[in-house]
Amino acid sequence: MKLGVNVPNFGPGTDPGVLRDWARITEGLGYDLLMVSDHVVVTPDVAEWYPEPFYEPFTTLSWLAGVTTAVRLGTTVLILPYRNPLLVARMATNLSRLSGGRFVLGVGVGWARQEFDALGVPFTARGRLTDEYLATLRDAWRTGSEDDAATIPVWVGGHSAAALRRTVRFGDAWHPLRLPLARMRTVLADHSLPGFAPRIALQLTEAPVDEPERIAGVGTIEQILDDLDQLRLLGADTVVLDPYHGDPKEIRRPETAWRALTEVATHWRPAS
Repeated sequence: MKLGVNVPNFGPGTDPGVLRDWARITEGLGYDLLMVSDHVVVTPDVAEWYPEPFYEPFTTLSWLAGVTTAVRLGTTVLILPYRNPLLVARMATNLSRLSGGRFVLGVGVGWARQEFDALGVPFTARGRLTDEYLATLRDAWRTGSEDDAATIPVWVGGHSAAALRRTVRFGDAWHPLRLPLARMRTVLADHSLPGFAPRIALQLTEAPVDEPERIAGVGTIEQILDDLDQLRLLGADTVVLDPYHGDPKEIRRPETAWRALTEVATHWRPAS
């Protein structure tokens, strides 16, 4: 099982130098995957959690491909209804080729109603549009001339019944975001999914967290390592660690996240 990192590509203090540091630390610690998130218009509902500056994911990952050598690069998650699917197909193919086949396309339906309104995309149609766009994306890759497009993994975010159907129909892996371990175990027991690549939290605590709905990745280093072991036993191919917890002030102090990533990298011993 491989480990990845969700890197903040937004917020106060984020600039090219900080993004470069995130990439070098992620790769230097031996993590397999670096992922960033997606918003196009930072409307008030978005800004509360993900304030400006917000670096567009394809642009950012293309640039980071040039300052890294081995780490995979991905989106967690690209809000698919925001862009024409043929444009997404082209950008994803180009990024995969420019990075030497290192791109992972994580997709989701989105949640920010004001952002949908600003873009002129009907919020209530976002699920249907995501399905249509995934079908178009797959068709474009299947009929296109660029063979490396067929190697781009598609991870489908969300945990609703529609998201699970979407994963089975179009995805290479289910990519749930910040769920309790028990919830993921139940979904995997009830559904036959093509793959499993969750994004969990990364929040180290000094004392154990005993809440029944504890999100995976929150707790002592022993709890987090056990979460990773349990996810491996559930069949996870990759687990993405998310050190951002919703407070934009955290982004000005990336050293806290870097220490947590170092702690996990130092103690994690995947089964051979």
